[in-house]
Amino acid sequence: MTEPTSEGYRTYDPDAAHAFPDGPVNSILEFIADDAEIQTFLEAQNVNAVDRMRYNDHGPKHIEIVRNRALCLYDLLKASSVTFNGARQQGLAEADEAVIIALAATLHDVGHVVHRDRHPFYSVPLASDILDRILPEFYDTVDAVRVKGEVLHAILCHHTPVDPLTLEAGVIRVADALDMERGRSRIPYEQGGRGINTLSSQAISRVSLHEGESSPVMVEIAMTNAAGVYQVDNLLKAKLERSMLEDHVRIVAVNTNENREQLVERIEL
Repeated sequence: MTEPTSEGYRTYDPDAAHAFPDGPVNSILEFIADDAEIQTFLEAQNVNAVDRMRYNDHGPKHIEIVRNRALCLYDLLKASSVTFNGARQQGLAEADEAVIIALAATLHDVGHVVHRDRHPFYSVPLASDILDRILPEFYDTVDAVRVKGEVLHAILCHHTPVDPLTLEAGVIRVADALDMERGRSRIPYEQGGRGINTLSSQAISRVSLHEGESSPVMVEIAMTNAAGVYQVDNLLKAKLERSMLEDHVRIVAVNTNENREQLVERIEL
């Protein structure tokens, strides 16, 4: 598995050793990076979110963060022998678990090109068309259909009341919430936004993944003031609930501000 930095696991390294067969997912990642249609979608999906609605970034940087966190989270879970069910129940190979996660992380927000509201429901048909084009490059018809179904399931469940039915989908749901560091609400903040979502996001200085002791994964969130608790409790905790990962992921938020009296020093979920 990728060696962690002093700040934990944050970025997926294709060249490192992993707790899962990584050849197929690394090939998919190379394909994605060079695919003009996918890269254009990632740029275009930010127009409605940022330029028109003054919402926070949902473009290439968000996708990069979510995909990195998702693959690191998956790697840590696999290192602890957590059994994934999505690819397995479809009769796919273990290596396809990471492919499903990488594709779902990449395409989960393409529906923003239609509208921010109810975007997962727009992401599904748009991603379906993209998958129809790229999956035959890597799979025969039977496996392509099954991989596609699992990717679309994960996309649908990332931001809707629809509960994930696979751990692969649960990884996407949780990883999406891990993009919460300071500056990720930069645009609404600079536009004068002072709502609790914006202010609490400004309080989060770092999010990192670690091997856990009482659970396979510990998500450590460093925050500079107590406003960050809202972000952790209302975003990440809500995503973790009913994700199928509740027993595998422990969340620890630590107030790192040493310059003033701390109202909240540490919370665990």
